[in-house]
Amino acid sequence: MTTAASDWRWLDAAARLACRARPASFPNPGVGCILVKDGMVVGRGWTAVGGRPHAEAAALDQAGKRAHGATAYVTLEPCAHRSERGPACSERLVDAGVARVVAGVEDPDPRTAGAGFARLRDAGISAELVHHPAAEASLAGYLMRAHTGRPHVTMKLAMSLDGCIATAGGESQWISGEVARAHVHSRRAIADAILVGGGTWRADKPRLDVRLPGLKDRGPQRVVLTRGIAPDGVKVINTPDQIAQLDALYLYIEAGANIAASFMKADLVDRLEIYRAPIVIGGGRGAVADVGLTKLEDAHDRWCQVERRQLGSDTFAAYSRTR
Repeated sequence: MTTAASDWRWLDAAARLACRARPASFPNPGVGCILVKDGMVVGRGWTAVGGRPHAEAAALDQAGKRAHGATAYVTLEPCAHRSERGPACSERLVDAGVARVVAGVEDPDPRTAGAGFARLRDAGISAELVHHPAAEASLAGYLMRAHTGRPHVTMKLAMSLDGCIATAGGESQWISGEVARAHVHSRRAIADAILVGGGTWRADKPRLDVRLPGLKDRGPQRVVLTRGIAPDGVKVINTPDQIAQLDALYLYIEAGANIAASFMKADLVDRLEIYRAPIVIGGGRGAVADVGLTKLEDAHDRWCQVERRQLGSDTFAAYSRTR
């Protein structure tokens, strides 16, 4: 295996580790790190609850003296700034005597932004940036917040084969099956906040929690888009653009047709997750209301399928917004 192919493989593994940090690492990004020496993993880590220790620190602590001469594969450039909560990861890597560092994303934080790589190189360590899609995907919320000032937005829609989310009378529970609903709860568990519209809140009184064994403490912050007043413990925003005010890197939306349309019209949806049940409703309520589209050609080349799987009798497909 070539060095480039090996680097790609280990960064893939580091990106999978990074997913374990989400969302508990908030407000810090979820980062993954793997230390490899002579083809063997000697340490691995991901950002801990509350953001500390960082992934590199956890991997170095696990590796101990074996980190000397190793290659560190990390999804995000090692930080260069000191904190009251711990030393800079670039310093830790220098002190441990690693031989090489390969990162998948340069840190947009101005306190690091290339300074982490510079510190490593000044110490004689080979530091390389590999623009790695899986690493970037694992940091989607952090990068979205850094570049646009808002959280990364995933919108979930559960619909029939003919695109309905409810009967004409409004009955919607349940379109999807038990396996698909469990999958939805696993998606809630990795979000910092979950949003519904005021109509859904008033009609269904949704709990918006996580009801999976071992994950019941992962309930995200509840948010309602409404002009009204929500109960204590529920955040209210009045317009889609106010999601920038949320303390969140990842926002999960369980949308009705009007909410879906409002976020799509504002181009604030980064990922669509669609659960499609093998039923035909006919004459029911559509999944998305008017988004202001006037020409069919404008609907093309906006979404790219990035995932597809079978969940019991339902199909799941995820689409990433092409920008």
